[in-house]
Amino acid sequence: MDSNSKLTIQWLGHSTFIITSPGGKRIVLDPWLEANPKCPDEHKKITKADLILVTHGHPDHVSDVVSVARTTGAPVIAILELAKWFEEKGLKSVNGINKGGTINIAGIGVTMVQAQHSSGLEVEGRMIYVGEPAGYVIRLEDGRSLYFAGDTDVFSDMALIKQIHAPEIAFLPIGDYFTMGPKGAALAAELLGVQQVVPMHYGTFPVLVGTPAELRALLAPGIQLLELQPGETTV
Repeated sequence: MDSNSKLTIQWLGHSTFIITSPGGKRIVLDPWLEANPKCPDEHKKITKADLILVTHGHPDHVSDVVSVARTTGAPVIAILELAKWFEEKGLKSVNGINKGGTINIAGIGVTMVQAQHSSGLEVEGRMIYVGEPAGYVIRLEDGRSLYFAGDTDVFSDMALIKQIHAPEIAFLPIGDYFTMGPKGAALAAELLGVQQVVPMHYGTFPVLVGTPAELRALLAPGIQLLELQPGETTV
């Protein structure tokens, strides 16, 4: 990551990341900590954050949003219906946006984009609707952009994300079963035109069989794979 020396990425297992921007802003993505079997014990509490992004309502993406937001005071961004649910839980700084919309917080631009998945929360034994799933394009202070896919299959409109936002790095699920696997992720990387892929949503459960090694073998020449271990931070 020579060209990204001022950007750091920490993976806390599954789809939970902390991105520290060139300006020092800590962006937390899909915080799932306490029950996350891949999150190291020493990282199960986040005490400092400037922004929390949530892609959809499944427990392995939202379970610790409320606790992290309360502890850090960081504003939360989510699709409108899920944002309303967070407000019902008592969070005060919640921003409900929708696909295609952009919001700027703490010098970071966040655009919500498409994802092909589902979204719902189980409350008292029944599933409730909390809006559609989404991904995000994150525009950093230096003008670079990152694409965080959330849970998704590959879709052809990723080419539009390239055309509009030109992300340099893509965070892509590779586990299969609930999301695309390595073959889909390799195609997604090409459609997005990124220089680097960070794999996620793999290895947490036995059904998530896709591996970084499989993805590495499928990536087009010139696309780098950034494979992190849970708790590891890029330097």
